[in-house]
Amino acid sequence: MTGFPLGEHTPVEHATELPKEVDVAIVGGGIIGVMTGYFLARQGTRVALLEKGRVAAEQSSRNWGWVRLTGRDADELPVMVEANRLWQQLQKDTGEDLGLTQCGISYLADKPKQLAEYEDWLGQARANGIDSRMMGADEVAQMLPGVTRRYLGALHTPSDFRAEPWVAVPALARAAVRAGVAVIEDCAVRGLDIAAGRVAGVITEKGRIRADRVVVAGGSWSSLLLRRHSVIIPQLAVRATVVATEPVADVFGGAAADSDLAWRRRADGGYTLAPSDAHDLYIGPDSLRALPKYLKVLMQDPFSRRYLPAAPKGYPDGWGTARRWALDEPSPFEAMRVLNPAPNRRTVARVMDLFQAHYPGLGKVGLKASWAGMIDVMPDVVPVVDRVDALPGLHICTGMCGHGFGIGPAFGRVMADLVNGRDLGHDMTRFRFGRFADGSKLVPGPGL
Repeated sequence: MTGFPLGEHTPVEHATELPKEVDVAIVGGGIIGVMTGYFLARQGTRVALLEKGRVAAEQSSRNWGWVRLTGRDADELPVMVEANRLWQQLQKDTGEDLGLTQCGISYLADKPKQLAEYEDWLGQARANGIDSRMMGADEVAQMLPGVTRRYLGALHTPSDFRAEPWVAVPALARAAVRAGVAVIEDCAVRGLDIAAGRVAGVITEKGRIRADRVVVAGGSWSSLLLRRHSVIIPQLAVRATVVATEPVADVFGGAAADSDLAWRRRADGGYTLAPSDAHDLYIGPDSLRALPKYLKVLMQDPFSRRYLPAAPKGYPDGWGTARRWALDEPSPFEAMRVLNPAPNRRTVARVMDLFQAHYPGLGKVGLKASWAGMIDVMPDVVPVVDRVDALPGLHICTGMCGHGFGIGPAFGRVMADLVNGRDLGHDMTRFRFGRFADGSKLVPGPGL
């Protein structure tokens, strides 16, 4: 792998002619937008999915590839149970290999405090019929032969999956096209078309699309687009670095994380590695404005404390990134088609060293590739999945906090039913848009 497999260098796969009118326009071609479009189309809804760059080229393909129930927020768990079921159905329905493998996921405990947290979480798992269980030190040692570190125990969920992100999401997009979604790449949405106080469509760089409902699922770019229309969410983006090793012996076929390292087997015979405890936050105008809402979660330190003074030019929270622009002129979304952050080189070296230290019997492990993505985060570590009552027709599904790949199919189904006024099947109160402004106490999700 030379460079990341998806980006501006990737040929455009979806170049459908811009429709004049649809029922629903979706902004963003990541897994949330793709799955929302897929389920809307299956309900007979006319859908246009607009992607400024390439489908899945940002965080939807740059994640760890975990499809996990393990450690989920209590309010996400029922949705994730559905997602596990949908992934298996999608593997059949797409007719393509998504790399979906039921491998089990384990959270390894180095400290007694972790064991207590995992034990406490098990009550939520049991309430949702999930097969998670605690493993003792000896059982963990048997599961991880060759690992030099001795663990106190683990939280293990046998029914968890892994998939190959940069293979799976483009395949799901093709399934959406077959279902009837008009997917258009290289087509930035500059802003919402608003008439008589409600959504009337979107203005794209290629022209206007009439639509009485719009879903903003733009990942790290969502806040910037919404702010243009005075719809404010305290969303930030953190850089996450990931490493792929060259193919090596199969020492562990599942996925696991301890206090320092996360690793999982890939379909090509290598391992995907990432730090369990290190992300990079670029300081910008949005992060300063949102700081008061993040104080509690920063104290819990779920995305580390490495702060950088300024994002590179053109990033969503860059100091020079425009917050206002005319809809008949190029927007920030056209200036950066694909958000392709450079990986943190120190992090790359660190995780390679950690993996070598975990499995010295492998000998010298080669580095195949490294990359980074920008994870869209919220102060309480759960997303916004809601309509905006102050602007009828506008719907938001963003702020997945690094959890979006696995849960994406289910939140896509939920959004499709929300947009079409159907029963959602889950309690979405935790994910409401208004929780940041109505005086609600924000309770951060688990840092497991």
